Amino acid sequence: MDNGHNKDEGLIGNEKIEEAVLALQSEPSQEMLAHTLTVIRRRIREGGQFIVAVEPSLESTQMNLQIVKTADGAVWWSAFTGFEEELKGADSVKSTFLSDIDKLFETALEVPEINGVIINPWNRTIMLDKDLVKGAVAGEK
Repeated sequence: MDNGHNKDEGLIGNEKIEEAVLALQSEPSQEMLAHTLTVIRRRIREGGQFIVAVEPSLESTQMNLQIVKTADGAVWWSAFTGFEEELKGADSVKSTFLSDIDKLFETALEVPEINGVIINPWNRTIMLDKDLVKGAVAGEK
């Protein structure tokens, strides 16, 4: 049994999000979506973290969160529930850091250029637009 010695503390428990997303993918419904958001809220309450990918900014010395563009032209931040998910990417990510889920979501709401956050863009994917992000964060206030 894995005691989490191979994982960052903040990522332990994120497999519950992956399981909820998998269930939502196999049976898309408002109920399953609500359940998935509840699981995400619970992880926020537990101090859960996501892995976020960053890339150097061309304009400044700061790093920017890596964005994903969908076919409709929408722009999203990507976040990963664990390193296994992150490594599934076509272009393996160069720089990552851990971000508290609530901080990531709150920041996403303040950035007008992005549509929301895609969790696990390569596999057990859920796209949270700003309304869903708000829903996940609001449950915590």
